[in-house]
Amino acid sequence: MSWNQENSLSTHQTDKAYSNLLADCEKCFGLCCVALYFAASEGFPNDKDAGQPCINLQRDFRCSIHQSLREKGMKGCMAFDCFGAGQKVAQVSFSGLDWRKNPESAKQMFEVFLIMRQLHELLWYLSEALTLEPTRTIHKELQVMLNKTELVTGLCPEALLKIDVAAQRAEVNALLLKTSELVRAEARLGQETSSGRKKSFRRGANLIGADLRKFNLRGANLRGAYLIAADLRGTDLTGTDFIGADLRDANLRGADLRKSLFLTQAQINTTKGDNFTKIRSSFTRPRQWDA
Repeated sequence: MSWNQENSLSTHQTDKAYSNLLADCEKCFGLCCVALYFAASEGFPNDKDAGQPCINLQRDFRCSIHQSLREKGMKGCMAFDCFGAGQKVAQVSFSGLDWRKNPESAKQMFEVFLIMRQLHELLWYLSEALTLEPTRTIHKELQVMLNKTELVTGLCPEALLKIDVAAQRAEVNALLLKTSELVRAEARLGQETSSGRKKSFRRGANLIGADLRKFNLRGANLRGAYLIAADLRGTDLTGTDFIGADLRDANLRGADLRKSLFLTQAQINTTKGDNFTKIRSSFTRPRQWDA
């Protein structure tokens, strides 16, 4: 089976992991709107300290401007994804007891959420890596790491606060780097049919406003790249690693992202696209994209 064929190798366990990593705001206590530090300059409603509720958070934990985030320029909100950490903390770690009715638990709940969100993000990337044919040689390692990380998320709040998240992230990232290398190498095998110059990008590359249409981006490493307002129209992004990339206002009209690596819905939500932009069926096409 080649990279150009359908390469999903999802198991029942991987499918289950994905389902648990989708944000369900109905089962959360608005944790992302309280626990996080906000800055209006970064596309949030106002400047606020961590632990302070957003001015738009209602008593029922719903956002009063959720349906108009794009119109109001709330790109920081649009780019955020808790990967299901919110409902996990609310319903599992704290057994459905919210911070308003139990203010004595608020500080601990917010701190646990910040840790859980990082762990769930790692679970998301591990789950994706397990669905890819090029990573077959490291599937066992990926599955072991996914199971290990999942067990950590089930710990009690007190135990979660003692977790060395940086160490956990470093351990997972070693496997994600292997995944990236395998996937990008496979994607580059098809470059003889792709136009554009080959170019290497360093992690965190500053590509703000850059015209990238002249480059062959199949299997490119765009980890952590600043792609704000970058021009990616019509590009083939097969095997391109987007982990941690900032895609706010990136022009993806006509681009092919169906087999991009480590791309999230939150990243897509902040971009510009059209009916010719190709995305995986698991993603929701942003309503602001051109009709």
